[in-house]
Amino acid sequence: MTALEVLKKYWGYDSFRSPQDEIIDAVLEGKDTLALLPTGGGKSICYQVPALMKEGICIVVSPLIALMKDQVLHLRKRNIRANAVFSGMSKHEIDIVLDNCIYGNVKLLYVSPERLKTEIFRERLTRMNVSLFAIDEAHCISQWGYDFRPPYLEIAEIRSLHPEVPVMALTASATAKVSDDISQKLEFRKGYQVYRKSFARPNISFLSYDDGNKEGKLLKICSKVKGAGIVYVRNRKKTKEIAEILQKAGVKADYYHAGLDMRKRNARQEAWINGHIRVIVSTNAFGMGIDKPDVRFVIHVGLPDSLESYYQEAGRAGRDGKRAYAAILFDKRDVSRLKQSVKEKYPPIEFVKKVYQNLSDYYSLALGSGAGFSFDFDIVDFCKTFRLQPLHTFNALRIIENEGLIVLNDAVYLSPRVKVVCDRQNLYELEVSNRQLAPITQAILRNYEGAFDFYVRINEKQLAATVNLSVDQLRKKLEQLQKMRIISYEPYKDKPQVMFLLPRQSNKSDLGMNVQAIAFRRKVTMAKARGMLFYVHNKVKCRERVILEYFDERSIKNCGHCDICREREREALRSTAFDLIFEEIRKILLEEPKSIRELPELMKAGNRDVLKAIRWLTDQGLIRENEEMKLEWTE
Repeated sequence: MTALEVLKKYWGYDSFRSPQDEIIDAVLEGKDTLALLPTGGGKSICYQVPALMKEGICIVVSPLIALMKDQVLHLRKRNIRANAVFSGMSKHEIDIVLDNCIYGNVKLLYVSPERLKTEIFRERLTRMNVSLFAIDEAHCISQWGYDFRPPYLEIAEIRSLHPEVPVMALTASATAKVSDDISQKLEFRKGYQVYRKSFARPNISFLSYDDGNKEGKLLKICSKVKGAGIVYVRNRKKTKEIAEILQKAGVKADYYHAGLDMRKRNARQEAWINGHIRVIVSTNAFGMGIDKPDVRFVIHVGLPDSLESYYQEAGRAGRDGKRAYAAILFDKRDVSRLKQSVKEKYPPIEFVKKVYQNLSDYYSLALGSGAGFSFDFDIVDFCKTFRLQPLHTFNALRIIENEGLIVLNDAVYLSPRVKVVCDRQNLYELEVSNRQLAPITQAILRNYEGAFDFYVRINEKQLAATVNLSVDQLRKKLEQLQKMRIISYEPYKDKPQVMFLLPRQSNKSDLGMNVQAIAFRRKVTMAKARGMLFYVHNKVKCRERVILEYFDERSIKNCGHCDICREREREALRSTAFDLIFEEIRKILLEEPKSIRELPELMKAGNRDVLKAIRWLTDQGLIRENEEMKLEWTE
């Protein structure tokens, strides 16, 4: 099939967005490719389509477990064979997945970057028929990027195992310096291609408010702008507080953060996607992989760490191409907090070493042991055990992670999984000899297709009802079947994970940490914070131009609808009796909605001034377009 036929068959689209088709063509020609597409630009299709067209398997490297699971789920719904390997899976489960990638018909395998250096993965990779390496969130490979992750530096090494296989790198936010770093670190071959889609989002109005009453301003925006919204805050406690403020004001809102039980997270996410909740208040844990096109506003209460992270989160608004708003609400305390957080992110090296030793002791790891092991991790209990301050400890753990010693993952719900590990003769003998356990294996094989080939997710409540047992009774019998080596049973998990990438290091040195590199990253982090502060304090330059120029995109045109441009336009309108135009528009639209063509014809003022006024009033939320594509007054 052609690329377009694959797109139509599996996704139902009739055409690609620019420059998806060019990127796919470059990959099919065997060229290394860098795709810089803004949030919502359709990055995943750029590697998924060629993966289905080429023989073999596409290896997708991604740092986000939740996103990997989400992608695999969506692909399987489209009857595309996909799988993933990540922290929290058992060794046996990983074995099965990797064997299926060698002998089965798996088309896409998602792996976390730290997996690439493990012996088990590299050994199996040499036996796979690899068609493409796709590196998602590729900015993580650069120390100039806003989310540097050292395991990404290992990616280039796997090229030697399949030297002829093309590499595609994808990111939604990278400066020219980061782009160059990506191609260099991934050892792109001569003739590689770079595709950059403009970072401009002409349908989004970027706004910044230095306001002491942030909650009041938030309520005002929610009342003026209709439709779904996301409100980002800096900590978990604030998510609940802001959600309650919105609820008391009559806004259908709820809160979301990584510390909630997975069932609650899923239920709230679905309620928001389906429109039962209008506004979701969240930490930055929310939004990755969610494709809701009709988000009308994204509001940050407080300051993001960098323009990269802000642009990515703000870009979740207006994916349907209709008018949307991205606002930052901040005050002096937020400015001080951002400056202070940069300092706190890099605690003294001696404290970092102490936290590492405490972590190793927490899991009773002997010197030289622990490499490749994953553990459930409760940071509250860890800090309590060793009398550590949680925030400083978290920042120290991030440095330890950035130095490639460990990997931290947020809680990701893993459903209970089973796989039949015996042969059919053993199953038959079980059916004859054990009437208590046989109905369970029969129910698994009847209700969960593929249980002989790979781990299948089971619903313990439904399975228990099928065999007339309580859930607790079922779990005990599943454990009994596992001991008899009839099945392999993995109970559910819903806790953060820590994985040790290297054996426990001696405390006599600096744990192999690059102290100079840590100091460098501190400078980069400070520079990014200054860029964020310039953006919000700026009172002169078009906000979209500030963003575009930050990403090294030359722009000489003002957007015309950010708060800076609107104020400039309003000032210009004042000299042409703006108040008279304002009242005339209001009077006409209160009587009857009019189209954008009809309205200027009914006005005394010139067309140009009327259109300026219409744009300004639309951005203020005072007029809007109804379903009949006519302008109506909202108040």
